[in-house]
Amino acid sequence: MLGKYSFRTRVNKLFYAAAAASAILLFNTVMAVKRDDFKTSDDITFYLRHQGFARTITRPEQPDGHEVLPASPYNVVEDSVRLHGHTLAAIVQHKDVSVPLKVEVHFLKNGTIRVRAQEEEPYVARYDDTQRHILRGESHGQEYALAEDLEHTHEMVDGVRVHTVRYTDKKNAAFSVRITENPWTLTYLQNGVPVVELNSKGFFHLEHLRSKPDQETIDNDTTGEWKDTFLTWTDYKDRGPESFGMDIRFVGFEHVYGIPEHATSLSLKTTNGADEDGYTQPYRLWNLGVFEHELDDPISLYGAIPFMAAHNTAATVGVFWLNASETLVDITREKKEGGSGSVTTHWVSETGVLDLFLMPGPTVADLYSQYADLMEPTPLPQEFALGYHTCRWSYLDQEDVLTVSDKMHEHDIPYDVIWLDIDYTDGMRYFTWDYSKFPDPVAMQKQLAYDGHKLVTIIDPHVKSDPSYHIWKQGSENGFMIKSVPNSNKKPPADYKAWCWPKESNWVDFLNPDAADWYGEQYRFDKYPDSTKDLFIWNDMNEPIVFRMPESTAEKAATHYGGWEHRHVHNLYGMLNHKATFKGLQARESPAKRPFVLSRSFFAGSQRYGAIWTGDNTASWGHLRASIPMVLSNNIAGMHFSGADVGGFFGNPEPELLVRWYQLGIWYPFFRAHSHRYAKRREPWLFDEPYFSLIRNSVRERYRMLPYWYTLFCEASLTGMPIVRPMWMEFPEDQDVFAEEKVFMVGSSIMVAPAMDPDLTKPVSVRFPSHENWYNMHTHETHLGPSRRRFVVDLARTLVYVRGGSIVPTRERQRKSSAFMKHDPFTLHVYVGRDGSAAGRLYIDDGESYSYENGSFIEREFSFTSSSNSLVSRPSARTVGSAQQREYLEQMSDVLVESVVFIGVQARVSSATITVNGNSTSNLSLDYGNRRTDTKFTIHDLSVPVGSDWEITLC
Repeated sequence: MLGKYSFRTRVNKLFYAAAAASAILLFNTVMAVKRDDFKTSDDITFYLRHQGFARTITRPEQPDGHEVLPASPYNVVEDSVRLHGHTLAAIVQHKDVSVPLKVEVHFLKNGTIRVRAQEEEPYVARYDDTQRHILRGESHGQEYALAEDLEHTHEMVDGVRVHTVRYTDKKNAAFSVRITENPWTLTYLQNGVPVVELNSKGFFHLEHLRSKPDQETIDNDTTGEWKDTFLTWTDYKDRGPESFGMDIRFVGFEHVYGIPEHATSLSLKTTNGADEDGYTQPYRLWNLGVFEHELDDPISLYGAIPFMAAHNTAATVGVFWLNASETLVDITREKKEGGSGSVTTHWVSETGVLDLFLMPGPTVADLYSQYADLMEPTPLPQEFALGYHTCRWSYLDQEDVLTVSDKMHEHDIPYDVIWLDIDYTDGMRYFTWDYSKFPDPVAMQKQLAYDGHKLVTIIDPHVKSDPSYHIWKQGSENGFMIKSVPNSNKKPPADYKAWCWPKESNWVDFLNPDAADWYGEQYRFDKYPDSTKDLFIWNDMNEPIVFRMPESTAEKAATHYGGWEHRHVHNLYGMLNHKATFKGLQARESPAKRPFVLSRSFFAGSQRYGAIWTGDNTASWGHLRASIPMVLSNNIAGMHFSGADVGGFFGNPEPELLVRWYQLGIWYPFFRAHSHRYAKRREPWLFDEPYFSLIRNSVRERYRMLPYWYTLFCEASLTGMPIVRPMWMEFPEDQDVFAEEKVFMVGSSIMVAPAMDPDLTKPVSVRFPSHENWYNMHTHETHLGPSRRRFVVDLARTLVYVRGGSIVPTRERQRKSSAFMKHDPFTLHVYVGRDGSAAGRLYIDDGESYSYENGSFIEREFSFTSSSNSLVSRPSARTVGSAQQREYLEQMSDVLVESVVFIGVQARVSSATITVNGNSTSNLSLDYGNRRTDTKFTIHDLSVPVGSDWEITLC
């Protein structure tokens, strides 16, 4: 290993020269997004065809105000409805098209229903493998309802046959589904009340597959069915039109959320131009790299998750639209005087099978349990991944990396991970090093690891086209690359070749399972030169980004494994890249360690493979504010481990903005500071006081709260509940918070109300919901809800509140990294609620392996009640007395609960005792500080093993 300072002959000169050089290179106004390079809905012909279809359906309301059923041309074929086991099947047909459609409604055990539709006998097969990549696998597949738990009845209502399927088991007895035959509609009901309707507006439409016309017809096509043009590119569609659309109406709801990723409001806006603050474009789901994207815009960004939640005071429901092709979603609102309105959404996808899930909730926890049942929640990450990550494009060389690390230590700033962007490679050849810059990568990693730090290197999915490059040679020779657009000469297509960072490049085809396995194998220690167990991975540019191509991505007609076109699988690509990397890191060690992989592109299912971030944002107050609804929307859609580049990727934040961003960024699940190569260096110690100390204080606060964060990730892995939550999730009956996007919850206990305005005199408005105490985390000033207060917040102050009734674990010792905190003691903070009680949880494992799956963990439940005036620590219900758990308890016997801080105890307390494991009882001393009449006091020197049972009694 390198000596600690053996290479430091020019540390300060290099570092500050680099900072000065980047300032010289900076151009203050980075070119903003070129909107003309990206499509609007007017350029998307399949969407326009469905809009035209919808216009033929829509009928105006009658003068007497009565609603008229839309004239949908799709009807159920008589006598075709059958319930077989858990599936209700029907044949549906357009009245003017002789192509019958097979519609299936599958009933799941948890109350979710799945609706699928395609041709009964397709002319050619539709792409239907998205489900294989996204839904739970064979060993943990969907649990469908038992036939005996479903009841099918039908009747004539106003001359229309109506079928009803009811759950008869006790758990789901409130749920039923109603289907009308003419026109075909489906309604999901709770306690007999409609909550979600399909095709109630009559917009359901499926373009059936058909034979290819002659070339002249294709050349003259102006509808986009067989040929599309955008700018200078032409997209020939060999399969012809195969799109479909459906209206989904949320009855009695005014707010819908989700469908990331967009830089828009939390509560999704209308798209029909009817509202003053709404949009005139649909929300688009088509993964794109939109650099320095604009705000308040439904344009596609880096990821796409077609999940939408609707919430009102009575229920929370969800829709998951299982499709990876280009999808657009329109939103309209119906407002009714004297009653709740409804939200109608219109979903349109270019290809595939119509496949959607309706999740009935009705509680938030129910909804996320149902969603997790479909495709698994976020797994536990390695603990270091929850710490502070420092990154830029790029750290210059090995000396720069180690200098930054030493400067962090010198200035007492904890951190866990330092990152390398593309310039560490040998000429943009991934899985290589530029040894002129990084002469000894192993020594560098060992030096970092000595202080508890990890290294992350970037690996993009494009491969430099270079016959001397072993990755390109193996990938090309084995047929592991995406293939080019088919041509008319009938020859096998060549590898798809275009430009990215290395200039001429090819792209790995992750749909090919052999290619994905081969790619994962490249992370083996014997294949990735100079990699160690302390090196982890960043997959960037995996939308995929393709320079000089339409919308800077792959052409839709490029060919993947199985002969499918890129248009069928585009939104899957980044997720499958993420998965292949995750599996590769898992396999490089035995026994396996939990991987850490960051991906820029994502889709439903990406949560299983690591973290994501919101992409290339800008150092502006607007992007600071936009990060909250973006991260919350990701969490709503199940992508929990997400964050935004702290400080903004493009541009230079003024010191006040950077401080505010750190104060907010420590409350993102993924906490990374990142900047562009032409931005000034912005490591914290480069700033004068008070900015430096305020940034350092924020980072330290993140480390102090790591036990709480890790426990939240454990909860998410078990329940699917979001880690950061919009206010309505915790306060579902408080309509004042349904559209709140400036204040949010971290778990169920902590409310964050960041200051996000350059004017320090502008007050921050905070609503304290529910009839509960809210304690300022730092001053313990108390506010009783429900109420609204306004605070003027100076730069040193943050508004973070703990909900009364919570017990929050922390670690108070500051270390270099989380690795050095593993055996530090815990402090419990008991925030007493209005009813005199409090509860909390603490989860601990080794933070890196999968041994917790065999019981090697500690999970404690804490409860305080004023009636008994006692605080109790007991094992959680899922804690079992296995040999592995006993062994882990022994390993952790030196890890203690050191202190307990009580806040809000109303009765006067003069003494306390503790009983450990039901045996010995000891007296404890109380520390009120200088506040003998205060309701806050601390018990120090508790020194009880964290895994033991104990009870503190206050007297």
